[in-house]
Amino acid sequence: MGADLWRIESLLDAADVSDRIEGLLAIGVRPRQLSVRTLLVGVLLAVADDRPAHLCRVHRALLALDDEDRRRLGVVVTWRTGEHLLTYRQVERTFALVCRALAREHPDGTPSTALCRVLDAICEASVPERLKKASSLAIDWTDHVSHARPATTTTSSKDDEAAWGHRTGGPAKGELFFGYYLSTATMVRDEGGARVAELTRRMVLTSCRHDPVPPLVAVLGTMAASVDINDVLCDSGYAHRRAERFALPLRRLGARLVMDLHPHDRGTRGTHLGALCHNGNLYCPATPGPLLAISPLPRGASKDDVAAHDLRCDELSRYKLGRISRDDADGYHRVMCPAVMGKLRCPLRESSMTLPLRLPEILEPPALPPVCCVQATITVPVTVNAKTAQLHDYPSRAHRVSFARRTAVERGYSTLKDPASTDTTRGWCRVMGLTAVSLLLACAIVVRNHRILDAFEERQADDARRAAAGVEPRSRRRKRRGIDEILEAAA
Repeated sequence: MGADLWRIESLLDAADVSDRIEGLLAIGVRPRQLSVRTLLVGVLLAVADDRPAHLCRVHRALLALDDEDRRRLGVVVTWRTGEHLLTYRQVERTFALVCRALAREHPDGTPSTALCRVLDAICEASVPERLKKASSLAIDWTDHVSHARPATTTTSSKDDEAAWGHRTGGPAKGELFFGYYLSTATMVRDEGGARVAELTRRMVLTSCRHDPVPPLVAVLGTMAASVDINDVLCDSGYAHRRAERFALPLRRLGARLVMDLHPHDRGTRGTHLGALCHNGNLYCPATPGPLLAISPLPRGASKDDVAAHDLRCDELSRYKLGRISRDDADGYHRVMCPAVMGKLRCPLRESSMTLPLRLPEILEPPALPPVCCVQATITVPVTVNAKTAQLHDYPSRAHRVSFARRTAVERGYSTLKDPASTDTTRGWCRVMGLTAVSLLLACAIVVRNHRILDAFEERQADDARRAAAGVEPRSRRRKRRGIDEILEAAA
C-alpha cells in the first residue's frame, strides 16, 4: 500500500490537475474536508487493488490508509467537536462537484475542453520521461457499456448521454450495446526501433450517437503541440472516414499513416492526369490488370502463398510513379514516371529501352499518351488519394509488417476488460454521465499503464542479466506450464 500510495501521489503531482480542478469548484460556506487530490488518490487506490470503481470502495480505500497518511491527506481532521473521519457522503459530494465543474454546460455526449485537458494530463503523467520520445501510436475505439438501462417507451434512461452503438470486433461484432465509445492512442515502437512499453497515452470517451473519430483527432492535435507524432496505425474504421475528418488533419500534424483500407476504398479509384489512382498511389496507365487485382493476404496463408503474394507486390511497385519531393505547405508534391526513374522499359521513353531486359516492359503503350506519359514529372494535389495515401504500398510486405504493430491497442483493451484484474465491463462503475465515467476510466488506464511498465522493465532487466551471462534472451512465445511449475512459482 505504501509503494502504491507514493506512486499515485507522484503521478498526480506530475499531472498537476488537482489544483486546476479545485479552481473550478465553487467555494462553499465552509471548507471541504475532502480535497480533489485526495479523492483522485482514493479512486486510483481502489482501481489499483482490482476493486470496482464504486465510490463506496473509494471511501474504504481511503479509510484503510495508516493513521499518518489519513491525517496528511485530510481523511481524518480535527473539528471543534473533536476528530472527524471522512464519510461516504463527503466522497459522493466532492465527486459530484468535480464532474459538474468538468462537464459541458449543456451535455451533448462529447467531452468538454476542461475534461480533455485533465484526461490528457493524467494519461501523460503515467508515461515516464525516458519513454516520451516514442512517437508512433496505434489508435482504435471500443465499446464501454453504461451501467444505466436504456430508455423504453414508458421510462427514460438515467444516463442521458449514453446511446445505442455497435460493437466493431470480436465474436460479438455488430451486436448492439447501450453506452459509449472509448478511443485510445497506444504507444508502439518506431519502425526498426527498439521495443517500447505499450502504454496508453491518450483517451477520449464519446456517446455512441457521435462519430468517435473527430474527438480523437482533436485530442491528437492537442498532443502534437508538445509531442512529435510519427506513425499512426489504424484499421479500416478510420481509413474509411472522409479525408477532412481523419487523414488530412493528421497529415497536417506530420503523422505518417499506416492503415488497413476499407474494401470500398481498395482498387482503382479514378485517374489523375492519366495515372491510375490505386490503393493510395499513382500507377502507370499501362499497368497489367492482374497486378492491380492484388488483394490482402487471407488469415492463415501458407508460406508459398505469402512468397507469391509479396513477389507480385514487388512487381506492381515497378509501375508506381515515384515521389521525388516532400509535401509543401498546401500538401502538394511531385511524382516521376517509373520509366524515367529506371524501374521499367517503355517505348514512350526511349532512354528506358536501354535498361536491362530483366525489367518489365510496356508492350502496348497508350495510343494517345496522357500527361503523365508526356511529362517526366507531374504535380499531385492534396485531393488525390486523400483518404488512402499512406506510408507503405498497400498490401505489400512492408505494409503488413508495419501494420502488425497495431495489435498493441487491442492488447490494451484486453487488459482493461480482463476479468482477473481491471474489469471495466458493465457493473465496474455505477456512476452515470460521460464526465464521471471518463474520470474513472482514466484512472483505470493509469493503473494499467503502471502494470505494463513494471512488466516491461522486468523483462528488460531479465534480458540484460541474460546478456551479461551470455545466455540468449527469454523467448516471447508462450509455452505450456504444468502444475508443478505453477506451484513452484507460487511458493
